[in-house]
Amino acid sequence: MSLLSLILLAGLAGGLLSVILASFAMLVSARWIPAMVSYAIGALLGAAFLDVLPHAMEHAASIEHLSMAVLGGILMFFVLEKLVLWRHCHTETCEAHGAHDHSHDHGRSGLMITIGDTFHNFVDGVMIAAAFLVDVQVGVVTAIAIIAHEIPQELGDFLILLHSGYSRARALTLNLVSSLATLVGATLGYFILTPMQALMPYVLAVAASGMIYVAVADLIPGLHKRAELRHTAQQIILILLGVLTVHLGGDLAHHWMAMAGGALHDHG
Repeated sequence: MSLLSLILLAGLAGGLLSVILASFAMLVSARWIPAMVSYAIGALLGAAFLDVLPHAMEHAASIEHLSMAVLGGILMFFVLEKLVLWRHCHTETCEAHGAHDHSHDHGRSGLMITIGDTFHNFVDGVMIAAAFLVDVQVGVVTAIAIIAHEIPQELGDFLILLHSGYSRARALTLNLVSSLATLVGATLGYFILTPMQALMPYVLAVAASGMIYVAVADLIPGLHKRAELRHTAQQIILILLGVLTVHLGGDLAHHWMAMAGGALHDHG
C-alpha cells in the first residue's frame, strides 16, 4: 500500500471513528440533554485551553499574531451569529422581536460549533499527513492519538447540536460531514505540507475561538436560568468532568506520541 493510501485511510479513520464512538449520545434520553450541556461546555473549554491553543502556541512564530487570530476568530463568530439571527428574524418571529421560546437557540450554537470543529478536524488531518511523512509507525500512533482526544469533543459537539434544536439524525450527519475535513486536511497536507505547516497555528487559533465563543456566549448563559444550589452544583461538577475528560485524553495521546517517538529513535 502506498504512503498516500495509508495517509488517506488514517485520515478517514481519524475523522469517522471518533464520531462513531461518540455517537452513543444518541442513546441519551432527551431529559438529560440540558444537564449534559454542562459537560459539553467543559469539553469545549478544555479542548480549547488545554489542547488546541497550547499546540498552536508551540508552533506559532508569534504569540501576538496568534492572539490576534483568536480575537479575530471570536469577532468572526459573533458576526456570523448575527447573520444567522438576522436571517431568522426575517423568516419567522424571533426572540429579539418578542418570542419567548428558549427551549433551543434555532440552530445558532450548532452552526458555530460545526464550523469550528471543521477547522479543527482539518488541522488534525494535516498532522496525520505530517506524521506519516516522518515514519509510518509514527503516523499510525498519531492517528490513534487523534481519535482518542477527539472522542470527548465530538460527544460535546453532538450534545450541543441536540441542545441547539437539531434532530439526532441531523446532528449525527453534521458531525460526520464535519469529520470529513480530516480527510481533506490529510490529502492537502501530503501535497503541500510546508506552506500548510506555517498556517496551522492560526487555523487552530480560529478553531479554538469558535469553541470558546460557543461555550461562553451561547451555552453558559443558559445555565443561569437554573440558579438553584442543587442545579448549580450539578453544572459545576459536569463542567469539571468535561475538562477532566479532555485532559486525560490529552495525557493518553501524549503518552502514545512519546512511545512513537521512542520507537522512531530506536528505528533510526
